[in-house]
Amino acid sequence: MFGDGFPDRQREEALRGAAEPLDGPRVEALAALASELGVWLVPGSVCELGEHGELFNTQIVLSPEGRLAGSYRKVFPWRPHEPYVPGDRFVVVDLDGIGRVGLNICYDAWFPETMRQLAWMGAEVVLNVVKTTTADRAQELVLARANAIVNQVFVVSVNCAGPTGMGQSIIVDPEGGVIAEAPDAEPTLLATDLDLAVVDHVRTNGTAGVNRMWSQFRPGEPAIPLPVYGGRIDPETWQPSNFS
Repeated sequence: MFGDGFPDRQREEALRGAAEPLDGPRVEALAALASELGVWLVPGSVCELGEHGELFNTQIVLSPEGRLAGSYRKVFPWRPHEPYVPGDRFVVVDLDGIGRVGLNICYDAWFPETMRQLAWMGAEVVLNVVKTTTADRAQELVLARANAIVNQVFVVSVNCAGPTGMGQSIIVDPEGGVIAEAPDAEPTLLATDLDLAVVDHVRTNGTAGVNRMWSQFRPGEPAIPLPVYGGRIDPETWQPSNFS
């Protein structure tokens, strides 16, 4: 977030100085802006001061009425560079009359479990807000497409522009096709319409007309152990909540 060479103590002190609870003046001002413009607003992520003094990297969703419709604490802080405490749950938010959005922050996208869980929770779009200032933006663009393909969801990866960030925001469809992409780090407005019905279409008919990962299992097949998680894939509960 601050780049290599920024001492850990200074980094944490700077974040602590900027941290506010979600009912603080920062979110209140952003909520007022969403209400004034009459839009759903996801203003990146904010440094949240937790109930017990913790620091969280938190993504917020504000409704056109100026309501805090949802918040998500980053599960995978960018270690060792970020001093944040990890969140403990994944979050989807229903946008009234639009669809269901999964919340995802920056380095989360490097862990396939995050996108898979959000897709399983019924997200049709995963909104990955990013502050990448380093050369690995090239890999993040690959991940955005790969995560869209293997979960058959739209992925919107929004990175901050220069001079702070590397830019190159990208919008990807459920088959991995690039709908829109900022070519460089210059400030850019990406505007497009997403037909969320495409998600069900791709899952029913298959990526490239052949691959239907969410319909992999047959009734009565045994669960598959996942020792790394201490869990399993259960065919009875495999499909996402919005897919039948």
